[in-house]
Amino acid sequence: MAAHEFVVSGEYIQLDQLLKVLGLCASGGAAHAAVEAGLIRVDGVVETRKRAKLRPGQQVAFAGTQIMLRA
Repeated sequence: MAAHEFVVSGEYIQLDQLLKVLGLCASGGAAHAAVEAGLIRVDGVVETRKRAKLRPGQQVAFAGTQIMLRA
């Protein structure tokens, strides 16, 4: 599994935006579809909210990629 760090500027980043910024999903629609399919885990739990607010310290797993959010 590939591991990446992402620096959150501000208080949080929305899940769909994170997936687009990192190039893991080509569009917001693709990100929403991945969430609906149950393919994304946040802190080890399947995330069902398309626009979940992710904060530094959280971890996201998707498509063989682990992302650690940092401040």
